[in-house]
Amino acid sequence: MKMKSSLAPGIRLITNFSRDSWYRGFILILTFLFYTAYHLSRKPISIVKSELHRNCSNVIQPKDINITNNVTWCDWPPFDQDNYQTLFGVLDNCFLVAYAIGMFFSGIFGERLPLRYYLSIGMLMSGLFTCLFGLGFYWNIHSLGYYAFVQVMNGLVQTTGWPAVVACVGNWFGKGKRGFIMGVWNSHTSVGNILGSLIAGVFVSTAWGLSFIVPGIIIACTGVLCFFFLVEKPEDVNCSSPQHHSGQERSQEVGETAPLLRDSSIVDPSINGAVSTEPDVIVEEHSEAISFLGALRIPGVVEFSLCLLFAKLVSYTFLYWLPLYISNVAHFEAKEAGDMSTLFDVGGILGGILAGLVSDYTGGRASTCCVMLVVAAPMLFLYNNIGQRSLGTTIGMLLLCGALVNGPYALITTAVSADLGTHESLKGNARALSTVTAIIDGTGSIGAALGPLLAGVISPTGWNNVFYMLISADVLACLFLSRLVYKEAQRWCGCGPRARG
Repeated sequence: MKMKSSLAPGIRLITNFSRDSWYRGFILILTFLFYTAYHLSRKPISIVKSELHRNCSNVIQPKDINITNNVTWCDWPPFDQDNYQTLFGVLDNCFLVAYAIGMFFSGIFGERLPLRYYLSIGMLMSGLFTCLFGLGFYWNIHSLGYYAFVQVMNGLVQTTGWPAVVACVGNWFGKGKRGFIMGVWNSHTSVGNILGSLIAGVFVSTAWGLSFIVPGIIIACTGVLCFFFLVEKPEDVNCSSPQHHSGQERSQEVGETAPLLRDSSIVDPSINGAVSTEPDVIVEEHSEAISFLGALRIPGVVEFSLCLLFAKLVSYTFLYWLPLYISNVAHFEAKEAGDMSTLFDVGGILGGILAGLVSDYTGGRASTCCVMLVVAAPMLFLYNNIGQRSLGTTIGMLLLCGALVNGPYALITTAVSADLGTHESLKGNARALSTVTAIIDGTGSIGAALGPLLAGVISPTGWNNVFYMLISADVLACLFLSRLVYKEAQRWCGCGPRARG
């Protein structure tokens, strides 16, 4: 005892945590950094838009340049035309459509390839294509085809990130505090957006190419970090596996589990006859990767996927168009608009954590998402109508809208995906997690592609119409969760279906 009391306080703190806890904390921080880098490298395009097409009549003209058009002389061709918003929409959708299509295949690859190699290569390639977009500035490239091709390739390689990091975190953490842990962890999305905005903002007015090159170098460096330090599963370092299901949850899910268990393509026959009664045993030996249709049959996957389609439509419209909206409506400069737009992501951090806490406490993932989406709809209407009246109002509305819009999106893509990927019906086959995550996020990415596209088409008719589109998407997202919300309400009232057998 005397020897222990003589230990330095920092060492005593270290020894208070088990080896498993240190590894779990390390993996959480590492994957947080990885996906922060992914989002950091996606953000520059939204900041640079207002530099590629500016109001040149307000810009001081250099004396050594022969100017023939006072309105467009400072723009970057081909974005100096009247259809520049349509061209920006083309660039956004080259990335987002490629991302949406690639995501459905990414999960399948993620189940069958080592996650460490898969993530490392994905980040290195993302860094390459992000840098290539920025090099267009130094190489004086004015071809829309070049930038569109780079965006398509970047969209494809960026799909390596999400299924892999969620699968990795799902391997290390059980369901008990998953909503809160993943709510905090999912703040990497907003942190990446904030850092991407700030880094791009530093260079946007002087050399916008660096707004892409610097984030590209950062994500490439995290790819190297991943290769040397990522541990995919607890068993790889002799740590204990997490508990994914409690006894109470098992009895509640029997009704939904039974039909799925009869599908031999989902559950390995070799483990059906000898299922351990220990709640924290996860059978992974000889388990086969789940099929695409098998993953769709997991209860809740279809509903949450369709909900995310519309929730992500709203979130990504803000991601790609908010700086331009602020610049046009509030008449801010490109850097100021980019800095102001980060408040939406700060709100997103708070919303993701709040959604995780509430859903852990209530046990109602769908109900939590539905309530936040219902409240978000009128808040979006208010932001468009009164959000620019004063600086204080703008800050408050951006924080509130960011929390309400990104909270459900964060919860579905993290805790819900991990819950469904380790669903009781899979009988311990943990190899479904990456495929389920890819299906949910891939469906959501269709909405992510549609949102900016629709914004580009609708915005010339007025920003009011863009916000009406976003409000409609929020309402539709709620409707797709109605069946699950009803079932959760039944469970709370004690009138849910009884377990069979």
